[in-house]
Amino acid sequence: MKLFVGLGNYGKEYENTRHNMGFITIDKFADMAGVDFDRNEFKGVYTIIKNPVFPEPIIIAKPMTYMNLSGTFVQPLAAYFKIDIEDIVIIYDDMALPEGTIRLRLSGSSGGQKGMQNIIDLLGKDEIKRIRVGIGEPEFHNAIDYVLSKPTGESLTKIDDATTKAAEALKEIAIHGFTKAMNKYNQK
Repeated sequence: MKLFVGLGNYGKEYENTRHNMGFITIDKFADMAGVDFDRNEFKGVYTIIKNPVFPEPIIIAKPMTYMNLSGTFVQPLAAYFKIDIEDIVIIYDDMALPEGTIRLRLSGSSGGQKGMQNIIDLLGKDEIKRIRVGIGEPEFHNAIDYVLSKPTGESLTKIDDATTKAAEALKEIAIHGFTKAMNKYNQK
């Protein structure tokens, strides 16, 4: 069983903000799979996808904690379903990547992303697969205002394309594995 978790902040005021790239990506993947989030437990929502296209069941999930406490959802959910750390993929926004790009990584530091850091802290390892969705760096805003702002115009188009690519990468991971997806989607 695999676990795909999109990070974001729960609530209307945070919908479609740069900090919710994980939520947007996982929602797009849910649409592609034709499923809805039908379970609300462990401080988040999730569903289990059992589709003959995928070689094994996949849990897709969104923490309903604030971003900085994402691990308080991921850790108990993974423990309950006995999901090995190598079968977890986390999707989140990253200011270090240019707007509209994605990057798949097998492991590494959180790069300052507090939701990812909380997951690393609570799982006790940084060998966690992830998809980083580039939101670019703010030009004139502070980082908090920037990540909580809603992209418009060309920025919205780039970010929408990136979250669609990230959802397609999740499908590739589910069918062919993370390494094949990384080779396909990390090309420049």
